[in-house]
Amino acid sequence: MTEYKELPIFSSYDLNDRFYDEIFTKDKKVRSIYETLFNLFSEYKIDDFQLLNEKAKASFLNQGITFQVYGAKEIKEKVFPFDLFPRIISADEWEHLEAGALQRSVALNLFLKDLYHEKLIIKEGVVPIELINSSANYLKQMEGLKPPGGIYNHISGTDLIKHNDGNYYVLEDNIRCPSGVSYVISNRAALKRTLYGAFNHYPAYTVDNYAENLLTIMQSVKPTGVDNPTCVVITPGIYNSAYYEHSYLAKAMGIELVEGRDLFTENDFVYMKTIYGPKKVDVIYRRIDDAFIDPMEFNPDSVLGVKGLFKSYKKGNVCLVNAPGTGVADDKAIYTYMPQIIKYYLGEDPILNNVHTYHCSNSKELDYVLNNIANLVIKPVDESGGYGISIGNKLSKEEIEKVKEVIKENPRKYIAQPIMSLSTHATYIDEEQNFEPRHIDLRTFTLLGQDKQFVLKGGLTRVALKRGNLIVNSSQGGGSKDTWVLKK
Repeated sequence: MTEYKELPIFSSYDLNDRFYDEIFTKDKKVRSIYETLFNLFSEYKIDDFQLLNEKAKASFLNQGITFQVYGAKEIKEKVFPFDLFPRIISADEWEHLEAGALQRSVALNLFLKDLYHEKLIIKEGVVPIELINSSANYLKQMEGLKPPGGIYNHISGTDLIKHNDGNYYVLEDNIRCPSGVSYVISNRAALKRTLYGAFNHYPAYTVDNYAENLLTIMQSVKPTGVDNPTCVVITPGIYNSAYYEHSYLAKAMGIELVEGRDLFTENDFVYMKTIYGPKKVDVIYRRIDDAFIDPMEFNPDSVLGVKGLFKSYKKGNVCLVNAPGTGVADDKAIYTYMPQIIKYYLGEDPILNNVHTYHCSNSKELDYVLNNIANLVIKPVDESGGYGISIGNKLSKEEIEKVKEVIKENPRKYIAQPIMSLSTHATYIDEEQNFEPRHIDLRTFTLLGQDKQFVLKGGLTRVALKRGNLIVNSSQGGGSKDTWVLKK
């Protein structure tokens, strides 16, 4: 086997023993699952690969695959960064991940059902009542309300990392409005256009079946008495950072993409305005936050939602996907209790391990966090997109003191975790015109319906494009890779 350092496009690849590299072993050998792909990539000269890279970028630009970054002074729309070297997951490894992601989604659905009804897990002291009462995402309006099909988190995203021990750990659960699946599908399309021959060597599962499964899930939770449900996707509009995904999924499912102004309620039913007159709507995949879905029930200043929508939902005349109030279960303070939640509802041990987490609302754990910030990652419990995160070993003494003050002002808002060693993967860096190791994670997508379940075989591998950066979110300068799950 040729030493990778001898290959022009890998000449600046530096292995770091502190991290698990998914391509190379510590003795600089290519892992067996990547050998064929590595040999294919090794045939390219730097100029040839640069052309392929530009072709992939053009593919994304032509498809309008963009996202928006919200800065302090301006909003920038960017083409989503995509790396041509795919991540490969073996059949056995995926079987473990899929089972773990499904287990968590099912347990979280049961947790939400219990929280908004009997609250047995609270009464039996498994989860502290204080965490629920202090959660900004708990909705009293959902108490006693049973959504159609009994499903709360129809769509779940589980964020995983591979540590330097070679094992996967769950970083967090996302069930309010997990995004990114459109990039999974678009990544595959771009890679097929650019490196189609590579697929001839690997029996990878398709990812193109997500939209049809999502539509099936939506149809399965139709209101009682509806035979042929009308489903729509509701978006805040073209200025939302994930608008591309909203429009992509609506088109892929063959259903209408609407804004709040396109819908209205009458006699507690929801209707869509069309050129042929009003059309009743039965299932809404919402990409609007709880506070904005209905100005009559939540934020009265919202112009994004639909007046009377929540009343229609309470009466069972429309289904909202995901249910309002699911955010209480993906609160990062609740995350610590996932092993107990799984055991309580399913009678099983967790298939996937959590990262050890400290609650700043706990006085003893707060003391530990304040004295050890340099060795911890501090996260707000209710933020997404990588915003508000502080990585201790990247902070100056002055910055550490500022973080301490922020935590002490509102301890409930923060949790802390050890600085995990995210695995690295070969990633093409434009500025260097070379492959270099970059940190990655994985978001899996799980769908729950009435008697229906689906886990997409190939999640979103996000990659931190900046050297040494551990935050992979696109909003923080990250990109993504195609993820190949191999068949047995």
